[in-house]
Amino acid sequence: MSQNQSLSTQEVADILHVSKSTIYDLIRRGEIHSYKIGRKVRFTQDDVDAYIARSRHEHSTRPVQRIDTHSTLLTPKQNEPPELIIAGQDVVLDILANYLQQEGVNAGRTYLSGFEGLLALYQGHIHVAACHLFDGEDYNASFVRSLMPGVPAVLVNLSYRTMGFYVRKGNPKHITGWQDLSREDITVLNRRVGSSARIALDLKLKELGLSPARLPGYDRIMSSHLTMAAAIAAGDADLALGTERISRQIDGIDFIPLMQERFDLVIKKEMLEAEPVRKLLGILNSPVFRREAAHFSGNDYRDLGKIIMEV
Repeated sequence: MSQNQSLSTQEVADILHVSKSTIYDLIRRGEIHSYKIGRKVRFTQDDVDAYIARSRHEHSTRPVQRIDTHSTLLTPKQNEPPELIIAGQDVVLDILANYLQQEGVNAGRTYLSGFEGLLALYQGHIHVAACHLFDGEDYNASFVRSLMPGVPAVLVNLSYRTMGFYVRKGNPKHITGWQDLSREDITVLNRRVGSSARIALDLKLKELGLSPARLPGYDRIMSSHLTMAAAIAAGDADLALGTERISRQIDGIDFIPLMQERFDLVIKKEMLEAEPVRKLLGILNSPVFRREAAHFSGNDYRDLGKIIMEV
């Protein structure tokens, strides 16, 4: 598989538990985004997750705008600029944006990593950044201080998620934990610089005294947890670090839990009294949203909507 592996029509059909013909119907109706490589139709994980979120909220008053922020130095012009742009890659954020739409807030979504999201928040291009960045001791606070110097902010909890290794079904290499990264017979897949999985992996390699250059597959960059899991199932590598939820979507892999990460929303303190943010916090603390989010993702929402700390 290539480094920028995409999803085929059959893979998307398997994820959604529908036929390939249904997927083609969704494409024709414009209900799921796709692109072509030659004659082949391909999808990204964002395309699939966005379709799932939209399909659960067909009664939204207007569609959530998808904001393209490949560069955090530029923001595209919109005819009707969103009142609240949320950055992050978890599908629950799409559900949250749809709830905001129902509350009359013109919400936008951009699919930046946590690292990129904090930079975009600092530069004023977005309003809320979701992140789960581990510094070796705690999550998010040190990154907010470093990437948003002098800007008071709050961390509002979204969930806790289990991170671990994807391995092939049956675990043929008998992988049990981080120490297996030192084995010469183990190959890995990786995420791009700035992603939480990449940062966590780099920290563990440093802790173990291992050079990334000596880790087979370290430079094979995958576009998402979903594409990594699919590649592991196909036998392209022995392990990859990702979230437990994705492991339930791909046949042919097992999951080895390693750590629990805290997933927070970062909001500038000056924005807390703004009406869109007040509505966002109200949604997070509503029993209806909690039930739906927990049912959909299976993450731990014990502190959902709670201000974890001020930074």
